[in-house]
Amino acid sequence: MDKYEGLKLKNQLCFPLYSVSNLITRNYKPLLDELDLTYTQYIVMMVMWEKEEVNEKDLGEALSLKSNTLAPLLQKLKKKGYIAIQKGKQDARFITISLTEDGRRLKDKAVNVPPSIAKTLDLSEEEMLYLYTILYKIMEANKNEKV
Repeated sequence: MDKYEGLKLKNQLCFPLYSVSNLITRNYKPLLDELDLTYTQYIVMMVMWEKEEVNEKDLGEALSLKSNTLAPLLQKLKKKGYIAIQKGKQDARFITISLTEDGRRLKDKAVNVPPSIAKTLDLSEEEMLYLYTILYKIMEANKNEKV
């Protein structure tokens, strides 16, 4: 085997992951534009729709986002009226994020996003489940890595 075989693009796992990630993000864009959300704002809202109220630390962990990445996202969502941010009474570093009524209404508008994205993937349910399982296995093995 050629010692440079590992440097060929076709032999890289990172390249198809990168390409598919870009493709999926591009497919999300027009759907999220209708909701006036960026992709990262959308994933914050998904957690909020599920939990209704969460502290900033737990939200960052759920999304694998550092505080300095999450804070501006939260401020933009607050400005749009989708979330409320409250500092702790005894410790201002303890921040609670809660869903507003406008944020709850946005959930109804977003309900068609996941099936619309699934249609763009051209995968069977079995293939999607397999891919999901593999990706989450990698994520779990690297859960302490945040962006």
